[in-house]
Amino acid sequence: MLQRGRFYPMWLAGLLLALVSAWAQADGFKLTDTTGKTHTLAGYKGKWVLVNYWATWCPPCLEEIPDLIALHENKANNLVVIGIALDYRNAKQVTDFAEGLLVNYPIVLGNRQLVSQIGPVQGLPTTYLYNPEGKLVAQQVGAITRAAVEGYIASKAAAAGKK
Repeated sequence: MLQRGRFYPMWLAGLLLALVSAWAQADGFKLTDTTGKTHTLAGYKGKWVLVNYWATWCPPCLEEIPDLIALHENKANNLVVIGIALDYRNAKQVTDFAEGLLVNYPIVLGNRQLVSQIGPVQGLPTTYLYNPEGKLVAQQVGAITRAAVEGYIASKAAAAGKK
């Protein structure tokens, strides 16, 4: 769980990272959003990519949506947000819900095949973060915040600047 505004990189044993990374290779995902646009990780090379699994009935998912909207809007972050809706009745339910919340980032209707491209969902929300080179660098089960994601990205930029 996020604490004190920090976005923790995946810290579990190397085996878990290797398993998740096997799902999420740099060219690894191809997603089609509710408007018919295709999104690939390779297509976002040079940008941070945040993939967020969520559901309309999930309170923590709903709490983080305003922060995800703000992250996607802030071009200074060089970040793209992609939301993957899970556990829904029909597409209209998801699109109406997202429109009602003024979601400005792409929404994908998730299924098992899509989950297998990104990584496992151990709970909702689950978020995966890829760096501008397309490498999976962090995972979070549970709600995230704008401040935590921006802080994580800033810390990586600062570390890269010291090299």
